[in-house]
Amino acid sequence: MEKAVIYREKEEFKEVHLVLKNASSKQFYEFSFEMDDFPNIRIKNIVNLQETGLVFENNKISGIPYTSNVHDLDIEFYHIHDQSNTEIKKVHLFVNADPKDLWKNIPSDPGDVYYKPDEIAYKGKFSDKKIAVVSKRGRSHAHEGKFRDDDFAVNELPGDWNIVSVADGAGSAIMAREGSRLASVSVNRFFNSEEILKGIEKNIETVYNTSELSKQSEARENIIRLLYEGVLHVYHTLDQAATENSFSIKDFHTTLIFALTKKFDFGYVILTFGVGDCPINLISPEFSEVKLLNRMDVGEFGGGTRFITMKDIFGDDMASRFGITCVNDFSYLVLMTDGIYDPKFMTESKLEDTDSWTTFFNDLKGNNDDRAKVDFINDTHIDQQLLAWTDFWSRGNHDDRTLAIIY
Repeated sequence: MEKAVIYREKEEFKEVHLVLKNASSKQFYEFSFEMDDFPNIRIKNIVNLQETGLVFENNKISGIPYTSNVHDLDIEFYHIHDQSNTEIKKVHLFVNADPKDLWKNIPSDPGDVYYKPDEIAYKGKFSDKKIAVVSKRGRSHAHEGKFRDDDFAVNELPGDWNIVSVADGAGSAIMAREGSRLASVSVNRFFNSEEILKGIEKNIETVYNTSELSKQSEARENIIRLLYEGVLHVYHTLDQAATENSFSIKDFHTTLIFALTKKFDFGYVILTFGVGDCPINLISPEFSEVKLLNRMDVGEFGGGTRFITMKDIFGDDMASRFGITCVNDFSYLVLMTDGIYDPKFMTESKLEDTDSWTTFFNDLKGNNDDRAKVDFINDTHIDQQLLAWTDFWSRGNHDDRTLAIIY
């Protein structure tokens, strides 16, 4: 009678329709065997599992499969009252292809006169904090061997000032890659001037150390005027480059954002500018508050962002593109192009939502499908970690990705 029960229970397990959930190559996989209906059956081993790159331990399959395929697996099992006799149950494991593998990665032409690397990473000091910036060519460009249109520049300036600029060249502009490079480099170069920075600093002192509202207002206007001159310098630089090389300035279309920063005894002063759909965000300590420091050209201009190469942006509402912010401290100052913003935030409203930013930094710290981790504490390799993180998969979002984080 006992042998009959053992035989029946083994046959029932052998005949039950057991479906392993599908895996995806290069992504972490985990499947636990639920044995509540078979309390007397134990799984001993899974034959052929090593071919998948997965392992079987504690009644669970886990690991990262590296190739897509259909794998035939043999589950070796036994009955607890008949441990010497092992039986076989056959199952299939489907490992889907990594969608990333469907995209080609054709290097851009190193012989081109306006060549620049397909990806670049930077880390360094920024005031009394640190900065890491990466820029990576998007899959849509890599698939066709085109250039990276994003760019950035970081500089330490006289008088303990620092600046970071980020630009996103328009995909429709044939010289977008040079436009973004020139925009970010030229604005940083403009503010690399003791005279200009002393002028800005003098007015900042007035804004934050004077109680007279009229003087504060005048000083703010002076700061914005000096920032305006820097932005106008970018426009003229791009216009001149277009003329000298027989292009239209439209061929250099690019967005531009920058943060010009210094730590004073009364706090960090962050001067910002933005044209286009790239955000600058300031995250307070403990994520208590998140501020968007620039005007975003979305909504009214949805589907057709604004560029620094458009003369009409220098109109009456130009002052609204500048920001003057002072805080005692902050956790992060973040600048990004829409290659990051679109898949990770999707809408402008989420850019000042603390929960969205908490999710974003949890993602950076490893809570993602690729388990790519950016370590802000042990940050020896933070630039390369951040570059690896930007390779994340997001269906329909394959634009260039540039991300700057001051921490």
